[in-house]
Amino acid sequence: MELSTSEQAAITSGHDFWHTEGVESAGIPSVTVTDGPHGVRMQASGGDLLAGVPATCFPPAVASASTWDPELLRRMGAALGDECRAQDVAVLLGPGVNLKRSPLGGRNFEYFSEDPILTGVLATEWVRGLQSKGVGASLKHFAVNSQETDRMRVSADVDERTLREMYLRAFHKVVTRAQPWTVMCAYNKVNGVYASEHHWLLTEVLRGEWGFEGLVVSDWGAVVDRVKAVAAGLDLTMPGPDADGDRALVAAVESGRLAPEALRRSAELVRKMIEKAGDRPAGTYDPDAHHALAREIAGRAIVLLKNDGDLLPLDGTQRIAVLGEFARTPRYQGGGSSQITPTKLDNALAEITAVAGQTTFAPGYTGTGDADESLLAEAVAVAREADVAVVFVGSVHETEGADRESIDLPAAQLALVERVAAANPNTVVVLSNGAVIATKPWDEQVPALIEGWLLGQAGGSAIADVLFGRVNPSGRLAETIPVKLADHPSYLDFPGEHGHVRYGEGLHVGYRGFDARGQEVAYPFGFGLSYTTFGYGAARATATATGIDIRVPVTNTGGRDGREVVQVYVSLPGSRVRRAPRELKAFASVPIASGDTAEAVLTVDREDLAYWDTRLGRWIVEGGEYLIEVGASSRDVRASTTVHVAGDPARVPLTTESSVGEWLADPRGAEVLGAAFASAAGDGPTAAMTVNPEMLMMLGSLPLSRMAAFPGSPLDAASLDKMVEAAN
Repeated sequence: MELSTSEQAAITSGHDFWHTEGVESAGIPSVTVTDGPHGVRMQASGGDLLAGVPATCFPPAVASASTWDPELLRRMGAALGDECRAQDVAVLLGPGVNLKRSPLGGRNFEYFSEDPILTGVLATEWVRGLQSKGVGASLKHFAVNSQETDRMRVSADVDERTLREMYLRAFHKVVTRAQPWTVMCAYNKVNGVYASEHHWLLTEVLRGEWGFEGLVVSDWGAVVDRVKAVAAGLDLTMPGPDADGDRALVAAVESGRLAPEALRRSAELVRKMIEKAGDRPAGTYDPDAHHALAREIAGRAIVLLKNDGDLLPLDGTQRIAVLGEFARTPRYQGGGSSQITPTKLDNALAEITAVAGQTTFAPGYTGTGDADESLLAEAVAVAREADVAVVFVGSVHETEGADRESIDLPAAQLALVERVAAANPNTVVVLSNGAVIATKPWDEQVPALIEGWLLGQAGGSAIADVLFGRVNPSGRLAETIPVKLADHPSYLDFPGEHGHVRYGEGLHVGYRGFDARGQEVAYPFGFGLSYTTFGYGAARATATATGIDIRVPVTNTGGRDGREVVQVYVSLPGSRVRRAPRELKAFASVPIASGDTAEAVLTVDREDLAYWDTRLGRWIVEGGEYLIEVGASSRDVRASTTVHVAGDPARVPLTTESSVGEWLADPRGAEVLGAAFASAAGDGPTAAMTVNPEMLMMLGSLPLSRMAAFPGSPLDAASLDKMVEAAN
């Protein structure tokens, strides 16, 4: 049934906060959408938007990304799909694939990584898992939404190559490989235009270039002007109802200010999404099984940063001092729209006590993370009497809506670490944080350090699993830990001012920037230790029509079964464009039994070798001898090889505004220009300059049109057009 213009307008805004609008006469029901991305946050009855029906709180993306395991993310997505069906949810609002541009980002706990390939691959499998259950994903926040400061208005000002290669790449990978049902536009502006009104982003790139088939939904409250938004390619405005916006759309269509087909297309996309949602059967799920999966993911997400003297794993016979309020009252998720009411909640203190017979607890600091001298003194005394002290510290709060001000440990917790380490040489520090915490110089005082992130509802048991060796840690950092905040590539341009934030580091986001400057870091991207060791054999690489295939044997040389995350970094020495020293292009999480050797087989997709050529306005794979580095982190290369990759044809047409140097660098251009110079040899001072190599070097940056204006030039305006025609 054809919808009227007013019905089309109505269906393109929400019925309320969490439901789409239905059209009863057309048989179109209302469906439920709700927040994710690491749990199903169905609002409970009442006015509190953040109070949810109990659901599994899986590890947030800050943790799940550290597994570097796409299959694990697919299983998590499928489990979320089951919980959505059990609660009659049609679309789960996630995953978030914005890059972690700065460690101060308040919403970093919801995002995967500082790297677009790692982000894109993991998010793709999350979406595939969720949508395999007949539930739609909402890929967010499109685009360049990497801060919370002034998030509703700020303009993210970024050059096109950086935008394409860094901030859109993960979105592109998920859209083209998984076709999420919806893409959610961001609050912010991109280069001065609101994302909700950005025709280039929503229509030209998303639909035109990438072939996106679903609908674009706004972030809640992101739409400033419904008419401009629909014209740009936004389909569903949330929340609703928006009667004023509906009337504005009808009036715009009737006056000719909005093309009728634009509104009709948006309404049809909303209808198709609702129809697709109607195909999913009702479902149930096993809360205990999902808790076990959350525990498995959390255990795999924990990153062992330091283990001097093999202090870990503990054997359960030692006298253990468990210190820090976070052991008893866990930090397991961030604040804001992703906040989940868990079905159950493990804490590390109870789990450690269940394994070890002799444990003593002291909180060390207050429940709000503040200092209390008596609590600190008690903790130090307990630590002094123990064989091992396990200290739980971290950040106090990360939340949607506010960026952090520092990456340092709170003073009360830093004092606890320093005083306990001085009292007990066998000190283990367990971090709980939704974004990077600086570890220097205090980590030099402790022999063992665990990055525990925010691990979801089963994090307490997962930490115990790793502490006692039931799980061999295999997590790897998805973001660099700097020595100090001022070292970070984003430091001078975050969070901007007066409504603009300049992405001044360009392509050099995260480890790319640290490596480009040879900057010392505390712990590099991709780093993580194990209770076993791994050796790498020789790497082999073969170029194919679709990319590069890499094979490398990896041997578990230690005494425990384990899992190695094999990482492939690619560079092109002598490239004609600026690049980072190395870029992650493929990875694999490989389980290997003690003493065994496994061949890791990885593929670098050809499209991931391409750079965006701003002159040609398209992706280009530059031909040449690529360096393939295989290792255990971005700064731990274990094997390397080279492979020749054929390039794409990429000749930039010459114009009168092309420089003398550009003409001479082009074979045909050099021939044409050389002939013009030769025909005028010896005829005046400018002509004489053309036969002097040093003078030609000086003239290299001079546009040809300006050279023609020089007195006695061998070129003139009349000849330039003929030269351009001949050269091209």
